[in-house]
Parts: sequence; structure tokens; C-alpha cells
Amino acid sequence: MGWAIALHGGAGDIPRTLPPERREPRLATLRRCLDLAAAALRAGRSALDVVELVVRELEDCPHFNAGKGSVLTSDGTVEMEASVMDGTDMRCGAVSGLSTVVNPVSLARLVMDKTPHIYLAFDGAEAFARDQGVETRDQSHFITEENIERLKNAKEANRVQIDYTQYNYTHPISAPNDDDDNSRIGTVGCVAVDALGSLASATSTGGLVNKMSGRIGDTPVIGAGTYANALCAVSTTGKGEDIIRHTVARDVVAVMEHRGLPLEEAAARVVAGVPRGSVGLVAVSAAGQVTMAYNTTGMFRACATEDGYSEVAIWPASS
Repeated sequence: MGWAIALHGGAGDIPRTLPPERREPRLATLRRCLDLAAAALRAGRSALDVVELVVRELEDCPHFNAGKGSVLTSDGTVEMEASVMDGTDMRCGAVSGLSTVVNPVSLARLVMDKTPHIYLAFDGAEAFARDQGVETRDQSHFITEENIERLKNAKEANRVQIDYTQYNYTHPISAPNDDDDNSRIGTVGCVAVDALGSLASATSTGGLVNKMSGRIGDTPVIGAGTYANALCAVSTTGKGEDIIRHTVARDVVAVMEHRGLPLEEAAARVVAGVPRGSVGLVAVSAAGQVTMAYNTTGMFRACATEDGYSEVAIWPASS
């Protein structure tokens, strides 16, 4: 047994032609977050503190679809969502419909720690944020030029886009166009097990490009986008509707519990049962095992364990 950490920056149709200026800043952020997490775990920080720390860092990076980099709804607004879960006692908190909160994951933790509830959304969540004194900014802080262009293109194509998927807008029914990389940002998440064997998970996103205002995805849905108990912690990314239908995060744990499968095999089995091209996940077990599974072209991902293993990758190692 030992500490372990895994994080993701979204899964989807990530082409190998993704240019270095789009690829390297994301990989550098994942490496930096991995180093921060490993240092925190070595210093004895709890898994819950570490997953919040990492996701906050990822929310502050405009290269990912969370916090500062959140994509836009069909109305041109930002509606961010996040959740966190403590595997020790299965407490959890979730938020959605946020338009001013700088770090949604921390507001989700405050819902968990400071209220009798699990889930707050839209005006109620924003009011709670003000009451708690968390950092907020005008909505314009979250709206980047890149995401304005992405929304424009998605509207022209009459499409709703998941992370890293770019359609050929001249012929929207054709295959994805690898030459246009405007939409290549993704949901973020982190899972950890600390030196005491405690587990935690956190996930944050801006949702889908051109989504209907009010749409809620898998990220704040406990058991779909985020789950942790005494056995395992999971954070997912991809097409939220499919992830919700298949309760992906909870199913990984259920397969381990009821079929007795190890973490890697359980995660692979669950991912294989979801429509191809729609899901990725990172997971850690109480024993310090790590897996990062996906059925998409690639997933921005990173992991490290106490015994010195580390990995930062996008595509399958064998291809």
C-alpha cells in the first residue's frame, strides 16, 4: 500500500496532428500538477485536499474545459459544474450552473462541508458562493476568444461538441477534420489515495460547446462523473449523457465489489460497455493501484505512485 495519484484533462478525438503549441502547454500543466500532488502526498496531505488542489490548478489553466477555459452554451454564457467525493465516509458535494465562481471544485467542497446537502445549482449555488466569500469574477473573465470562435463554428455546423472533437464545418456530416484544432480542450479530474489509504475524487468542467442553457452533464452527478468509497476513486470525462446512462464511475467500483475484479480489469470492462468514442476515466484503489482507461482516440492523462512510477500521455502507448 502507498499513495497514488491520477489526473485527466479530457478525452476525445485527439488527432496525432495536434500541433505542439496546442499539445505542450497541456502536458506541461499535467506534469506540474502531478509534481504538486506528489509533493503534497509525501508531506502527508489528505487525498481529499490533494484532489481539490489539483483540480483548482487545472481550472485556472485556460487550456482545459473547466474554470477559466470553460466552453460556452448556445446563449454564449458560461455554466460551470464540479463535484468532489471523500471515499472515507462517502460525503460528497456538487455544483452546476456557475457563471462567476473562479474555482467550482472548491465550492463543491464547501457544499459538502458546510451544508446538509449534496448538490446546489444556478442562482442558489451562486448565492451560496457569495455567502461563503469564495473568489468570484465577472463572467467575461471565463470567456476566451478561442471559445467564442468554437461556439460560432458549432452553431454554423448545428452541432454540440464534446471535448477535443472538431467537425468539418463545411460538411458537418463528414468525419472530424484534424486540420482544425479550435475545439481541443477537455474536462478535468483527479483521483488520489493517501498514505493512510483514504481515497477521494474531484471533477470539473464547462460542459459541451453549444449546449442548451441549463443542460447538466455527468461531472456533478455522483456515481456518473465522480465516485469514491473505501475501495476505489474514479473521475470520468467524455460524453456526459452516455456516462450518466451507464453510471460509469460507480460501475467501476461495483464491478470490483461484486465480481471481485482488480481495478484495471474492472475499469476496462466498464469502459468497453459504453459507446465507443464517448468515455475516459482515471481511477485509483485503496491498495495504490492506478488505471487510466478510455475508448476515445486519446486522453490527456497523468499518474504517479509512491514507488516511483509516473506517466504523462495522450495516446495509447502501443500505437
